[in-house]
Amino acid sequence: METVTVARHAMATRFEIVLHGANPVALRSVAEGVLDEIERIENVLSLFKPSSEVAHLNASAAREPVRVTPELFRLIEQSQRLNIETDGAFDLTVGPLTRTWKLAGERRVVPDEATLHEARAQTGMQLLELDAASSTVRFLREGVSLDFGAIGKGYAIECVIALLREAEIESALVHGGTSTVGTIGVQPDGQPWRIAIEYPDSPTANLTDPSDTLIATTALHDESLSVSAVWGKSFVADGKEYGHVVDPRTGLPTNTAQLAAVILPSATETDALSTALLVSGVQGIEVLRRLRRGIRTLIWADGQTFSNL
Repeated sequence: METVTVARHAMATRFEIVLHGANPVALRSVAEGVLDEIERIENVLSLFKPSSEVAHLNASAAREPVRVTPELFRLIEQSQRLNIETDGAFDLTVGPLTRTWKLAGERRVVPDEATLHEARAQTGMQLLELDAASSTVRFLREGVSLDFGAIGKGYAIECVIALLREAEIESALVHGGTSTVGTIGVQPDGQPWRIAIEYPDSPTANLTDPSDTLIATTALHDESLSVSAVWGKSFVADGKEYGHVVDPRTGLPTNTAQLAAVILPSATETDALSTALLVSGVQGIEVLRRLRRGIRTLIWADGQTFSNL
């Protein structure tokens, strides 16, 4: 059994694919092809590429309905359902609030009430009007924008996993940075894929090299894992620390947990739901367990771990 590892930078992170099989040349060809798929998806969802489909949508949809591709329309519809299921903890429209707090962090000054009020008025999935018959999206006020940062990497990994299955790959691991990983089958020795989760104060997580910094390890078999955390981008103002993950329901940085992880078959769902769980905190665990049978979760909050991994 041969092992092939291929990596590429996309979506502001490093994607890596590990494949096992009998023919390394064929494996490498497959891996390079699916990495091209990640770049294609980035060109659809990126906020930072003026030519992307989402950039065009954000620039135009407040003025008129914008026709989007069936792929993007389905992803927005899925995001809308996830928003409802999580009581608003996951929200594609959180961008105005995120930008407001990012600027606040750069200035180390808490936004004033008027600024926060305006950003909150531009946030909420109820501000989207979707027309399935025409595959169009319209924003109901100026300033609304869609940000796929909390679901895009998971969606890309799920698409890659689907392509690998079509290519009859039976043993694979795909990860995007340290936030989302998807698996096919088991390792060559028949063991499940072992994935490490590091403590929130250790942002240089290595998914394949467990160490003393680990909060947990877990086994994946035809499953995906996503981790969301508040490390690395906080700031202090008036003696209080503010993180970079904003609760779209309150308009304020979340402080209910420092790390959340979710395991499900769908990487798209784990990406979105780990963010929702981080925002909701421990009380969100039961909500997710009622939503998805077999879901596995972990929260690290105030020095305590709540896990069924």
